[in-house]
Amino acid sequence: MNSRAASFDELDRKIITALMANSRTSFAEIGAAIGLSSTAVKRRVDRLRETGVITGFTATVEPSALGWRTEAYVEVYCEGAAPPRRLAEVVRGYPEITAAMTVTGGADALLHVRARDVEHFEEVLERIRTEPFIRKTISVMVLSHLIPESPEAGASHPAPERAPDVR
Repeated sequence: MNSRAASFDELDRKIITALMANSRTSFAEIGAAIGLSSTAVKRRVDRLRETGVITGFTATVEPSALGWRTEAYVEVYCEGAAPPRRLAEVVRGYPEITAAMTVTGGADALLHVRARDVEHFEEVLERIRTEPFIRKTISVMVLSHLIPESPEAGASHPAPERAPDVR
C-alpha cells in the first residue's frame, strides 16, 4: 500500500467487503447491492487497485487437495540482529513457507510452514536450521483450524512433488 493513508468512502468499503467475501462477484452484482452502476464499481475497483488498497484476487483452496497435509508455525531465533531483509531473502527460497513475519517477543521471526507430511516438514525444518544466522527454532504443529474460512486455513500453491535435494 502507498506510504500515505489511502482514503476511501463507505461505498469503497462496501465494494471491498463484497470482494473479500467473494472475489468473483461481478461488478454488476456489487453495483446492484450498493446502488452504483457496474461501470462506477469498476472505476472504484481500478482506483483501489492503483492506490494499493486492493492488492490482488486469489482462490482459497483446501490445502490437502494440493498435497499439503501437515502444517506448522516455526519461531526462528537468530544470532545477533538478522535484518528483516536478509530473513526475507532466505524464506523466499522455501516453497513450503507460506507466510513469514518479524515479531515481538523472544523470537525474531514466525514462519507458517506447509508440508506434504511430517517427514517432509522435518526436512524443511532441517534446511531452515542450516542457515548460518539461525540459532534455534521452536515448532508448533497445527491440529485443526478453529476458523476454517480464514485465509490461513487455505492454500495458495500446490505442494512440490518432492523435497529439493539438499546434499
